Amino acid sequence: VQLQASGGGLVQAGTSLRLSCAASGRISSIDAMGWFRQAPGKSREFVAAIAWDGGNTIYADSAKGRFAISRENAKNAGYLQMNSLKPEDTAVYYCATAPSWRYIRIGPSSWGQGTLVTVSS
Repeated sequence: VQLQASGGGLVQAGTSLRLSCAASGRISSIDAMGWFRQAPGKSREFVAAIAWDGGNTIYADSAKGRFAISRENAKNAGYLQMNSLKPEDTAVYYCATAPSWRYIRIGPSSWGQGTLVTVSS
């Protein structure tokens, strides 16, 4: 599976941004899609994940109530709607997929290249 993340940019605190992730290749092997982020000087962390059939979603505490993950199977795409952005949300955001829901948080098998989100105060 090949993944292409897009939608990052420079925004002010309190505003919104929507990230997109386009998937190609062995789409049939995707069971879950997730978003991760890596802030400067920090390790990569989980943000949110969704089952490819749309049945399950899960969020990191930092994302609950502000971020919403979705997917559009017809377009082989996933999205991360980020609202009420904070400076601490500044990071490179990566999309990832896994062949099983139980692996999406701990061991995705495919990664996108990342898109930079910068939130100014």
